[in-house]
Order: sequence, then structure tokens, then C-alpha cells
Amino acid sequence: MRKILTKRLAAVLTLIGMLPLLTTGCSSSDPEGSGPPEIKIMVGGMEKIIYLPAKLTENLGYFKQEGLDVELINQGSGQSAEEALVAGQVDAVVGFYDHTIDLQSKGKYLKSVIQLGITPGETLMVDNKDKDRIKGVRDLKGKKIGVTGLGASTNFLANYLVVKGGYTSKDYIPVPVGAGNTLIASMQQGRIGLAVTTEPTVSLLQAKHLAVPLVDMSTPGGTRQAIGGDYPAACLYLRSDYIKSHPETVQKLVNAFSKTLNYMQTHKPEEIASRLPKAYYAGDKQMYVSALSRSMSMFSPDGKMPEDGPAKVYEVLSAFKPKLKQAHVKLEETYTNEFVEKANQAGQ
Repeated sequence: MRKILTKRLAAVLTLIGMLPLLTTGCSSSDPEGSGPPEIKIMVGGMEKIIYLPAKLTENLGYFKQEGLDVELINQGSGQSAEEALVAGQVDAVVGFYDHTIDLQSKGKYLKSVIQLGITPGETLMVDNKDKDRIKGVRDLKGKKIGVTGLGASTNFLANYLVVKGGYTSKDYIPVPVGAGNTLIASMQQGRIGLAVTTEPTVSLLQAKHLAVPLVDMSTPGGTRQAIGGDYPAACLYLRSDYIKSHPETVQKLVNAFSKTLNYMQTHKPEEIASRLPKAYYAGDKQMYVSALSRSMSMFSPDGKMPEDGPAKVYEVLSAFKPKLKQAHVKLEETYTNEFVEKANQAGQ
């Protein structure tokens, strides 16, 4: 009997000794802990200028300054990024704000905690061969329009532009082609005649004499002309339950991105570009710097959500998503300025 008890006691002690090993690897899925929070952030295309604050924040060392261990994961489509977030595969996403509205209508609650872009930063490009026949949104019926992915924000914007032309979202063919080289190849091969895309792909298409801008939504002025108001786009968004259970980690993330927005307001495009991987230049740094210079006005100066932004995004999505109106979306639950206001007050 004594031997049996001794063996059982030894087994219990062994198990207790293994507990530290069993708990190793738990990171941001646990409540606020003592070690540096490990955060996985998926970015809907890190090489895109609209999302450059993600890599810039990492390269400037701001995540580490906040005591965060951040892994940036590249994903070409915002749709795939939101799916990974909802599934719990990542902790946060740098993507378009409109996904928070779309998913709330489906019972999934996400929230933007800092606004990086105040315009979509996107342009509807038309193939040079078709530019004399396609001169406006009324000419989009039946056309094949390239988007990064089905259900992505570029798909949303293409839908809206077609609807604005007097049609429905079923009156054109969205073709998922990604961005950059895959999009360019699709246009060269004649798979698409138009595409909703961003810099530096816009500049590459023009440099190769493949396409010209038809609708420019890369600046505040161009966006207001195309959409009729401000359309806040690139942001950092997370699951609402994560924000509630990890407020300190979220604040540190917002502090880091807030520092980056301040850096971008006080440095020239050339200096910003020099902090990014050379691969982002697509072989032509001067072209990249020029594209960045033209894009600077789309970045938020303070990270706050524009006052009329959520309502405009909801209006745009509702134009081709009638079920959105039936869902009774609470816009006030799709974003918060709480964390960015604290960051700004602290002088981040």
C-alpha cells in the first residue's frame, strides 16, 4: 500500500513539474499577463502603400518600445484577413474599416481602434485599349473588374461604382486577381479590362502604359467626388471581446501606431520610404516615392475616426447590400476613439 501511495505521489509531483511546460506558448489568447504580449497582426497586403504604417511601425521599433512582441502576417486579401481574425487565428488586422460594419450585420463584432487612412486610397483603372469606350461609371455594365478578392473592400468599392452608374452589383463581373504583379498580368492577358487597386500598382500600370485612372479615390477630394463624402478605410481592428479582455495590450498597440502617424506627419516621403523594405519599391524607388508623395493626404493625422465616416461607409455598403439595412447595425459599436485619445493625450 505504501509503495502504491509513493508511486502516486511521484506521479503527482511529476505532473506539477510539467505545468510550466504545459502553459508555455500561451500568449495573447490569455488575459493580461506578466510577459511581453505576443500579438499576431494580419495585414491585407503589406506592400500596399495604404497599409505601410504596419511595417513602418515595426521598422521604427515602436512595437518594441511599447513592450510588445508583434508578428506581422502578410495576406493579399482583406476578406481572408477578416476570416482569420474571426476564427481566432490572429489577434488583429490592419485592413479596411468597412469589414466591421459588414460583419456586424452577420453577428460578428469587430471594432476599429485607430484609423490609419481617411480615404480608400484606391483607384479604378481602365485598360488603355478601352479608355475611349469606358469614360465613366455608366459604362461599367457587363465589364470584368479586377478586385483583390471576392468580398474584399475593393469588391465593395467596385460594387458601389457600378450601382452609382445606374446598375446593380450583378451587372458586372468581379474577378479576383490580387494586386501587384498578379493584377498586372491579368490585365496584360486580357482577363480584366478594369481594376480597383492601390499604389504602387496604380503607378506600375501607368508606367507600363497598360491602364489609366478612371475613378480616383486616393485623395480626400477625389473620394468626396466619387463617393460623396469621407470614406475612412485602413485601420487597426480587433474582435470586440478581445478589446474588452485585453485593454492594456490594445492601448500599447494604439500607442505604437499613433507614434507612426506622427512620424509620417513630420517626415518627408523619401525618409519614410527609406524605412521600408526595398522589395516594396517594385524595382523603382523613385516611382515609389512619387506614388507615396501623392498618397500622403490619405493618412490620418491623429488616428481618430472622421465624424461622418461611419455613416458614409454604411451608406455605400447599403447601396448594394439591402440586407444590411435589415440588420440594424450599431455604428457606434464598430469603432472607438478611446484608445487613440489616450495616446494623443500622452503625446505619442
